Amino acid sequence: MVQFFKNNILLSVILILVAVIATACANMATPSGGAYDLEPPKVMKSSPAFNATNVTKGKVVIEFDENVTIEKPSENVIITPPQKSFPIINTVNKRVTVELRDTLLPNTTYTIDFTNSIVDNNEKNPVENFSFSFSTGDVVDSLAISGKVLNAEDLEPVKGIYVGLHSNMNDTAFTKTKFERISRTNDAGAFTIRGVAHGNYRLFALDDTNRDYMYDNPGEAIAFLDEILEPTSTRATRYDTLYVDTSKKVIDTIKAIEYTRFLPDNIVLRSFKSSFQRQYLQKYERTPNKLTIFFGAPTEMPELEPLSFDGSADWAILERSVKNDTLTYWLKDKDVIAMDTINMRITYLRTDSLNQSVPFTDTLRFVDRTRKKSEKEKEKEEKKKRKEGEEPEITFLNVANNLTAAWDTYKNITLEFDQPILHPDSLASKISFQQLKDSVYLDVPLQLETDPLNPRKYVIKHRWVYENEFRLQIDSAAIHGIYGLWNNKLEQKFKVKSEDQYGQLAIRVGGVDTIPAFIELLDKSDKPIRKARVKDNAALFRDLNPGTYYARIILDANNNGVWDTGDYEKNLQPEMVCYSPKVFEIKAFFEYDEADVWMIDPTSLINQKPLEITKQKPQEKESRRKQLEEMEQKNNEQNRRRNRNTNTNNQIQGQGNNNYYNNQSNSNQY
Repeated sequence: MVQFFKNNILLSVILILVAVIATACANMATPSGGAYDLEPPKVMKSSPAFNATNVTKGKVVIEFDENVTIEKPSENVIITPPQKSFPIINTVNKRVTVELRDTLLPNTTYTIDFTNSIVDNNEKNPVENFSFSFSTGDVVDSLAISGKVLNAEDLEPVKGIYVGLHSNMNDTAFTKTKFERISRTNDAGAFTIRGVAHGNYRLFALDDTNRDYMYDNPGEAIAFLDEILEPTSTRATRYDTLYVDTSKKVIDTIKAIEYTRFLPDNIVLRSFKSSFQRQYLQKYERTPNKLTIFFGAPTEMPELEPLSFDGSADWAILERSVKNDTLTYWLKDKDVIAMDTINMRITYLRTDSLNQSVPFTDTLRFVDRTRKKSEKEKEKEEKKKRKEGEEPEITFLNVANNLTAAWDTYKNITLEFDQPILHPDSLASKISFQQLKDSVYLDVPLQLETDPLNPRKYVIKHRWVYENEFRLQIDSAAIHGIYGLWNNKLEQKFKVKSEDQYGQLAIRVGGVDTIPAFIELLDKSDKPIRKARVKDNAALFRDLNPGTYYARIILDANNNGVWDTGDYEKNLQPEMVCYSPKVFEIKAFFEYDEADVWMIDPTSLINQKPLEITKQKPQEKESRRKQLEEMEQKNNEQNRRRNRNTNTNNQIQGQGNNNYYNNQSNSNQY
């Protein structure tokens, strides 16, 4: 009997332990369910009060209804008037404290613009467009102006750029004095300047890298408004919709709410960088056969004078970039190539401390630091091959090309050699260009052009006809490079695509009768694919590959075929860019002649760019809800894996306890 009671007591203890472990495991999971908290924190009180007057101390304390934090205060909190010393900003539980370190100015309205930086501790819901104002005088200036800053070239919203006001109408105010009132754009490029007094103002945007609130660096992005602003306010009514079911958009009531509307509230500033770039010699280098000079910005052609040999001789072939910021001299003279060191005197434009381009002369010492190493390695490799009886490997003059079996009608053939070639004038005679006719390849005229910048690159132009077949051939060793290499054989057959593989598109525009313009077709990443001039109020795009296209028009004021930036000193705005609201779905063997005229309206840029190709997309509450759901799903999955591992360990431990209990029970029976 005693033994029976002992066994039952031991069994009861084990069952209790298992129950406790199971309960502990069950409590590990994070509880879920219920609506997500998408509501921002609410202000409960502040010291001083909102819009307080005759304030003498620069300390502000704001309390909320829940614990909050400030995200990146040094970037997101804007104090106006601008402060020399950034304020001390702290958050403790529900309290936000801001201490201004600059001495308060008399009779001045101060605005602390937190933008969207104050968020709750849990779901990170922001208090949107939150600002706090007080005055050191008897009146709080309460006017405001708002709008958006867009990149002038692609209408992309510009995030984090300062926007400021000057009551000084002088053009030098922007470059010599600080802003009087400022704000900063949010993720959508939107801004609101608060605490503005009655009067006339000029408006600017500035990517202020040194944070001095003035345009003293021509490398900074800016924007300026041509007209003078006079802020006002008016009574207005807006309508808020209340829903019975927000997910199904079932409307309960529509409520009319009166409010004070501050004007102007739809300003568009177009941000740009001036064409100014600081000019300087970035670096220079030498390989055995060429000298390369790199400049930090586009420049005029420098003067280069050899000091180590007679510069009057034809000693090099020049290859350069479009704006001369990279120059490559391919050495032709064997005696020059053999020199370990080549000295050159160069005179080029360099930007001085006043941002003026002035001639500067320097001496460059080109040393081939790879020569000894490469010669030793080459000699070692050749010795090894001779010892092993191998044939030396032949190095050919490589000919890069863009040929493909299926050829587009709008392309030109490009050939680019590894090095300049001997006798380039006779290159056309070395290329066999033939068309297939009646099963026989026959020679056709070859229109060959040398690239004006790259002497190693050649272009073959031809008026391609649908479905015609061609063959391009270059025999081996037909072309020799200036350093002794010859080409390997090249042969490529290709067929021009048929008409039914393409779509045709005509875009008709209005409002640009007297302005030169061109239209660019864009892919889904906002990258230009094709370009066409506007002629007779239409742009024609022939032979488009099937796909999805977007369009933008550039009002090309100087008619040079490219978009040009602005210049504040010349009071010159960047060339206007407008986006089409339409998406062009091009299908094969279809002609699209847009009957609807695209009326170009430069005054409505804010929401002009299609959202599908806008990179800086606004975040809505629904996307925020989705983020929270995904976060919770991830946490729950982690908890489930943790619970499975814990349960497995408990089962193993329980099995061990059972074995121990059985062994003990058996031993007790004896």
